[in-house]
Amino acid sequence: MTASGRATVDQTEGSGDATAPTARLLLGKPLAAELRARVAGDVVAIRAARGRPPTLAIVFVGSDAPSAVYLERIIHGCRTIGAGVRTVALPADAEADSLRRAIGQLNDDPEVDGIIVQMPLPPGIPLRAVIDTIDPLKDVDGLHPANAGLLALGYDGFLPATAQAAVEILKRSGYRLAGLDATVVGRSNVVGRPTALLLLREHCTVTICHSRTRDLAARTRTADVLIVAAGHPALVTGAMIKPGALVVDVGINVTPAGIVGDVEFATASTVAAAITPVPGGVGPLTGAILLDHLVTAAWRQQGAT
Repeated sequence: MTASGRATVDQTEGSGDATAPTARLLLGKPLAAELRARVAGDVVAIRAARGRPPTLAIVFVGSDAPSAVYLERIIHGCRTIGAGVRTVALPADAEADSLRRAIGQLNDDPEVDGIIVQMPLPPGIPLRAVIDTIDPLKDVDGLHPANAGLLALGYDGFLPATAQAAVEILKRSGYRLAGLDATVVGRSNVVGRPTALLLLREHCTVTICHSRTRDLAARTRTADVLIVAAGHPALVTGAMIKPGALVVDVGINVTPAGIVGDVEFATASTVAAAITPVPGGVGPLTGAILLDHLVTAAWRQQGAT
């Protein structure tokens, strides 16, 4: 970072080829491993205090390829740290009432500490009706209106794990965000909007772009921090990025070539100062943050906070 706090590309890196990647890779796995190590200690303490580990329930409807990747990562993470995990699978044609009943049973189960509902939901199931059903004390993905309201007001509550990871990967990599111009591409309640609110907490000046934004490139080119969470492969190219920017790619898109993000990595990595790869960037840290939320939920329900 420069003295002004702006990120700049180190022009001495790379092979000298103008198209060679020069960006620092922001890898989520090492950061996630550090966080999981701390969380694993909490799991041991919780088990000692009450005779069982914290347990996460994952509810999903049907199957979605990108979601399956995330789901497998969360299950593996729970088992790695010794936490319990339950999966509740509903058929693709399940109705909203069935999903709400399943969540209600988990709310009432004293052996379940955290609940997540895997996205996306089938078109016939309204998201809000489902999210509203989750007990806010078990809402470890921070989507219930009670937790969303706490975030909007700047109070403590469960944060959406992916949004938190998108900002934390920058902070944990040593970047100071205060005073920077940040642009978020995507306005979903799950990632885009909460990410913008978290950037405001870090004293960034924030712009939110979406499907009706005119001249997207004009907005992304001015961003010191660019976070892309739109769900469209290679939506943002290197030509749309300010030289020296910090780029966080939240997208997970399954293509014939494999899993790719919302940012065209090959071109973006020649312009940005730092960039998250897909896979291997935000995803691993998201999973670790979710586990951190799980132990927090367990302590709160134990009355140990």
